[in-house]
Amino acid sequence: MSEPERPYRVTVVCHGNICRSPMAEFLLREAFDEAGLADRVEVDSAGTSAEELGNPVHPRTVAVLRRHDHPDVGWGAHRARQFRTDGFDAADLVLAADHPHADRLARLARDEDDAAKVRLVRSFDPDAVAAGELGMDDPWYGGDAEYEQTYDEIRAAVPGIVEHVRAALDRP
Repeated sequence: MSEPERPYRVTVVCHGNICRSPMAEFLLREAFDEAGLADRVEVDSAGTSAEELGNPVHPRTVAVLRRHDHPDVGWGAHRARQFRTDGFDAADLVLAADHPHADRLARLARDEDDAAKVRLVRSFDPDAVAAGELGMDDPWYGGDAEYEQTYDEIRAAVPGIVEHVRAALDRP
C-alpha cells in the first residue's frame, strides 16, 4: 500500500500575524476550496515578530472579510504565532506580505532551498508586478480604508497563487 501524498503547504507571513497574513490565509483557504484543491493544499500563517503571540485575528480583519461575505474558515480559532526556521520544513511556499518580511525570511533560511520557497504575496498579481509595487502596507495603523486596500491587494494575488500551486501539484 502506498503512502498518501503529503499536502502542499502554504504559509503566509506578516509582522504580527493578526492582520495581513491571516486575511490572506483565510482568502486562500476559500480559493483552494473553490478550485477543488482543499484536500491537497493546507494554508496557515505566522508573523516575523513575537509581539502578538497568542492574540486573535484583528477585529478589522474579520470585519472586512464579513463585509465581503466570506465564510468563517478559522477566524475564531486563529492565534498569532511566530515563523521560525523550522517553518521552512513544513512549507512548500512561504508568502511574505511585504519586503521587510521577505528580508527576515531570507535571513532565517538555512540554505538555497529554504530561500527559494519565499515569495511576496503581490508577486502573483500581474498588475502589481507591472507597476513595480509588490509591497503591502500594514493596515493596523489605519482604518477601514486601509483594511479594504489590503483585502483588494490580496484578492488580486489569489488567482495567481492558486495557479502557481496547481502547477506545482501537477508536476510529476
